[in-house]
Amino acid sequence: MDTNAFWIILTGSLAAGACALVGCFLVLRKMSMLGDAISHAVLPGIALAFLFSGSRETVPMLIGAGVLGVVTAFAIETLHRAGKLQQDASIGVTFTWLFAVGVILITYYAGAIDLDQDCVLYGEIAYVPLDLWLRPDGTSFGPRAIWTLGFVFLMNLAFVLFGYKELKITSFDPALAASLGISATLWHYLLMGMVSLTTVGAFESVGAILVVAMLIAPPATAYLLTDRLDRMLIYAVIIGVASAIGGYLLAGWLDGSIAGAMAVISGVLFALAFLFSPTHGVLTERMRTRSNELNEGPDVGVVPQ
Repeated sequence: MDTNAFWIILTGSLAAGACALVGCFLVLRKMSMLGDAISHAVLPGIALAFLFSGSRETVPMLIGAGVLGVVTAFAIETLHRAGKLQQDASIGVTFTWLFAVGVILITYYAGAIDLDQDCVLYGEIAYVPLDLWLRPDGTSFGPRAIWTLGFVFLMNLAFVLFGYKELKITSFDPALAASLGISATLWHYLLMGMVSLTTVGAFESVGAILVVAMLIAPPATAYLLTDRLDRMLIYAVIIGVASAIGGYLLAGWLDGSIAGAMAVISGVLFALAFLFSPTHGVLTERMRTRSNELNEGPDVGVVPQ
């Protein structure tokens, strides 16, 4: 494996791992599409951060995305509760409007913002090894994306480790959380903020499409493989990393999009778990039912004397 391949796979793995950690709680809370909404709705936050800061540094981008992510979650909840819209309708209205605003901002201020919507949607992970973090004396610290995504991954890992109990209780039983003095609303918005930071951290290198895939597919696959939250988190990260490695190999074989191939592999792994999971697989359950029927034998009844 050459150096460029290593950096590309590491970038995909860090993005997948960071997305998987927060994505598990989105899946458990039945909020998977909210991750999709936030991944698109943070675009105006990125554009405004560029306009006000005049730079593409990580900190302004993360702040802008975090603020817009919380605004998105708040707007969706407000439309759902006060506006009496269904949750899916609230999500659709909010994220399409905010995403469109972001595209308009980028298009209108194209001369001031060194970013385009194709970059945000599709990314270009193949160029990661070319964008290096250089010191004034020319010393290289490696690709910028590695440092950005590594920072985001560590933030998500710390968030899950230190807030594990609160996230678990508020995900499974909000009423119990309230009785214990744990604010479900606070942890909901903290989670939305972390999803926003994760999204923008991966935007430029892997694009929104792969971010959405990694937020949902590896956690959903892990959900089918275990009934324990701690194992689900570990499995989701492993599946995300496997998707990154397999996607790179598939893209090399097909000479196609690396990010797209990673998303395809994550979908294939989900399909395999859906069919063959030991506990929840569709074919596994049918085979188990068939085996039980054969073991029990036919019901011939009792012939009266």
